[in-house]
Amino acid sequence: MTHYFSEDNNTLKSNPQVIAFSVNSTPLKFQTDNGVFSKNNFDRGTEVLLKYLVVDSSVKTVLDLGCGYGTIGIYMNKRYELEVDMVDINQRAIDLSIHNVELNNVAANVFKSDGFGNIEKKYNLIITNPPIRAGKELIYKFFSEAASYLEDDGVFCLVINKKHGADSAINYLNTIYGNVEILGKNKGFYVISCKINWQIDCIMILF
Repeated sequence: MTHYFSEDNNTLKSNPQVIAFSVNSTPLKFQTDNGVFSKNNFDRGTEVLLKYLVVDSSVKTVLDLGCGYGTIGIYMNKRYELEVDMVDINQRAIDLSIHNVELNNVAANVFKSDGFGNIEKKYNLIITNPPIRAGKELIYKFFSEAASYLEDDGVFCLVINKKHGADSAINYLNTIYGNVEILGKNKGFYVISCKINWQIDCIMILF
């Protein structure tokens, strides 16, 4: 499964297929293939994430971090008409996402990036279903680096299963963000919202 999170998986035999499902009454369809995460169906963790995700009216820009074949980013543009960037390290995922943006008649900027390596701006909302099987070190790096790519009022939102360390992840996130909230729990998955408490940071600097 590590090939899901590899920079080059072009050696895997291609066997494309199209799947379709609705997210919160929003119909979507995707071309998927070998070498991408959840190629046969709508991933349960992503389903729970989008069920509990809160999109404030102030949100204009979104980053789908580790986009796979594009479910989150495409949904965010189609449902909320937001400005969306979608990134992944997996070239096949990038190619599929570009195709799926067109397939769903939405607008999104899709490009290759190893985590935040090629990100050059800040966002109101960063969303990820983190690559758990890529290892704790990598996903915790995602968690910490996301803070530097949020606007002052920005939110970092993620989903993680209790059996994959949701409680310890929350503890770690609390060391970085001043406001960590569980938006919902379902099927063992926790949807977590993180905001930087700039007021606390300013007080700490003053004293």
